[in-house]
Amino acid sequence: MSYLIDRRENAKHKNMVNRRRFMDRYKKHIRKAVEKAVDSRSIQDMERGEDVQIPAGDVSEPVFHHGHGGRRTIVHPGNREFQSGDKIPRPEGGAGGGAGEGEASNQGEGDDDFVFQLTSDEFIDVLFEGLELPNMSKQHLKGANSFKYEHAGFANDGVPAKLSVPRTMRASKMRRIALGSGKKRERAALQDSLLAAQHSGDELTLRRIGKALDEIEKSRRRIAFLDDTDLRYNLHVQKPVPTSQAVMFCLMDVSGSMDQSIKDLAKRFYLLLYMFLKKHYQRTDIVFIRHHTVAKEVDEQEFFYSRETGGTVVSSALQLMQEVIADRYSPDEWNIYGAQASDGDNWNDDSPLCGKILSESILQQAQYFAYVEITKRNHQALWEEYAKLESSFPDNFAQQHIRDVGDIFPVFRALFQKRVAA
Repeated sequence: MSYLIDRRENAKHKNMVNRRRFMDRYKKHIRKAVEKAVDSRSIQDMERGEDVQIPAGDVSEPVFHHGHGGRRTIVHPGNREFQSGDKIPRPEGGAGGGAGEGEASNQGEGDDDFVFQLTSDEFIDVLFEGLELPNMSKQHLKGANSFKYEHAGFANDGVPAKLSVPRTMRASKMRRIALGSGKKRERAALQDSLLAAQHSGDELTLRRIGKALDEIEKSRRRIAFLDDTDLRYNLHVQKPVPTSQAVMFCLMDVSGSMDQSIKDLAKRFYLLLYMFLKKHYQRTDIVFIRHHTVAKEVDEQEFFYSRETGGTVVSSALQLMQEVIADRYSPDEWNIYGAQASDGDNWNDDSPLCGKILSESILQQAQYFAYVEITKRNHQALWEEYAKLESSFPDNFAQQHIRDVGDIFPVFRALFQKRVAA
C-alpha cells in the first residue's frame, strides 16, 4: 500500500489527525516499544511517556518518477567521471542504515533511525489497547447518575441553540396558508366579477372591484413571513440508562515465602491492573486485600508499600472477600471481579478450602476471577487445586504463571484480552 504525504500548510487541529494516522501506520513498532518499556521500567515510572525508534527504511516516503522504458534524454552538468554506458559502482561499506553497527569507515553516508515521543496518554492507550473486563453486564442501579438525552418532540419555548429551523418554517407556512386561504377565495370571486364587469363596461363596478382587490393584496402583504408563534424548539428529556459499575478485588499474598523479588512482580501486575481500571472504567471500585495468616482490607498506599509479612493461609483473603461482597457489593447491582497473586505456597489443609470457597460462593457471584502464580518453581498445591475449577467455570475463571518480569505484560493481556462474542 502506498502513502502520500500532504505537505501543505496544516489547517487547525490537523496536526493531531496526522499524528494519529502516523501512529496507526507504525503501530507494530510502537507496540513493541511499549511492551519493552513495561518490562524495564520501575513502578514509579510506569505512566511516563516513551521514545519510539523506527528504522529509517520504514519511514521512507514514495515519490513520483519516470518509469522504465521509452526514450528520455537528460543532461547532468559538471559530470567529468562517467561516459555514456558506464556502470556506477555500489557505495562501499559504511553507507546507510542508521543502526550504529559495523566498523568505522571514511566512506559512505546514511540516516539515523527516526525517533518520536509518545505522550503518557498515548503510552497508556497503546498499552491497554484491545483489553476489557470480561462478561461486563449492565445493571439498573438505584440512584444512578447516568442519563442520556432523548428527543421528545418540539416545544414553543426554548433557547436559540435548540431552534428547529425546518419545523419553524413549516409552522410559518401553515400559518400563512391558513390566514390567506379565505382572502384567496374572495380574490378569485372578485376576479370573476371583474371579468363580467369588463364585458358589460360598468365603470363604477370596475372601480369598486379594483379597490377591493387592492385591499385584499395589502392584507396579504401584512401577513408576516415569520411570527413568534411559529418558533419551534427541539425538546430533549433526560432518561436514566442502565449503567455498568464494577468492583475489582485485588488479593495479594505477602507471606514469608513471598520474597521481595516476587512481591515486586506481584506489585507490577497489580499496578498494570490499577492503571487499566482507572483509564477505561469510571464507575469501578477497587478493594485491596493483603494476607498472610490473616487477611486485611487496606488502602492503595499500604497495599503497595507495606512490609508486613507472616505465615500463609490463603483462604483468609477469600473469606474476607466474601464478607465485603455481602456487606457492600450486591451481585444484583455490581459486576464483581477478582485478581489473586501468590507464589502458590499454602498451608496444606487450606488449599482445598480455597477451592471450595471459590466454587461454592465467589465464582457463583463473580463475573470473572483471575489467579496469577508467581514462582520459578513448579506449580504449587494452590495451582493444582485451582486447576480443577477451570473445567467447571471456563467463562469466569482463569489462571496464569509468571516466572520473571518479561511474563507480566503477556500474562496480563492473556487474562484481559477482549473476547469475540459468540
